[in-house]
Amino acid sequence: MLTQVQNVLEAAQEAIKTASSQEQLEKNYIDLFGKKGKFTELSKSISKIPSEQKAEFGKSLNQAKQQILAGFEKQKKEILSGGGKQKIDITAPGKRPQIGHLHLVSQAIDEIVDIFKRIGFSLKSYPEVDWDWYAFESLNMPKDHPARDEWETFFVKSKRHATLGNQVLTPHTSNGQVREMKRVKNPPIRMLNISRCYRRQVDVSHTPMFHQFEGMLIDKNVAISNLKGTLDYFARKFFGKERKSRLRPHHFRFTEPSFEVDVTCGVCLGHGCRFCKSGWVELGGAGMVHPNVIKAGGLDPKKYTGFAFGWGVERTIAMRTEIGDIRLLFQNDIRFLEQF
Repeated sequence: MLTQVQNVLEAAQEAIKTASSQEQLEKNYIDLFGKKGKFTELSKSISKIPSEQKAEFGKSLNQAKQQILAGFEKQKKEILSGGGKQKIDITAPGKRPQIGHLHLVSQAIDEIVDIFKRIGFSLKSYPEVDWDWYAFESLNMPKDHPARDEWETFFVKSKRHATLGNQVLTPHTSNGQVREMKRVKNPPIRMLNISRCYRRQVDVSHTPMFHQFEGMLIDKNVAISNLKGTLDYFARKFFGKERKSRLRPHHFRFTEPSFEVDVTCGVCLGHGCRFCKSGWVELGGAGMVHPNVIKAGGLDPKKYTGFAFGWGVERTIAMRTEIGDIRLLFQNDIRFLEQF
């Protein structure tokens, strides 16, 4: 049995001496002291040795273990110091840990805010849960308007207010228009309102929760030309200097006249292609603030005019990056998010 101990010791010393990496050294350790290691099996055999030989066998076994462990420690230091085949350059810079970045939606919001701040718009914040009056009636939308149907809007179970009605999850950021006019009282007003909005729609271009940004300017002698210039400025800054915007007549209750805003296609730059068909892609809505809305804000519509525009942040991102399904923005797939 003592011969077996000596054989295991010599084999272990040879394996440790020839190890050239920490990985190889760890493998040798497991081969010796693992659950089925050679030294482990040798230790288990002590029960089969005659009683008069156990003391001597145990002593030699312990001495061999100490020598093997000392060999491991010595070879480990040798490898780390560069004496082995795998050298470590202690002067080399360390590996930098991966650092995350803002979500694509947050990046776009920061960029949009920066663009409009350059032309005097100030970022404001208004409730995501608001009264029916601010979300609809103050915006010239009658009680029987389809948008106020429970299949279009999320209504909140709450005690009804005597004059403001029920509470809703805001379906648009336009609820901030009248609130901002009442807050400022004396124009000019240059408001930018970015917030989460909620609608009961789900498909490749809609989600129940989305981010919308709203711009509104109220002052004396504001005209459609001011709106068009603002939208052209945004299109060039956000989508690229070669992109343009156009106004297409439409109908919204809170603006008159109202327009759909189109931007030249990023693929063909307005020439027409399979993606856009006509050279233009729809961005969102805009128009001149309706006199009834200005009046609801406590201002005189004969003295002040203004324009407003608003569209989804996710839709704006999709138009610049050509994302086919905006639901990708909310699935938290790291393979997708790392691309931006």
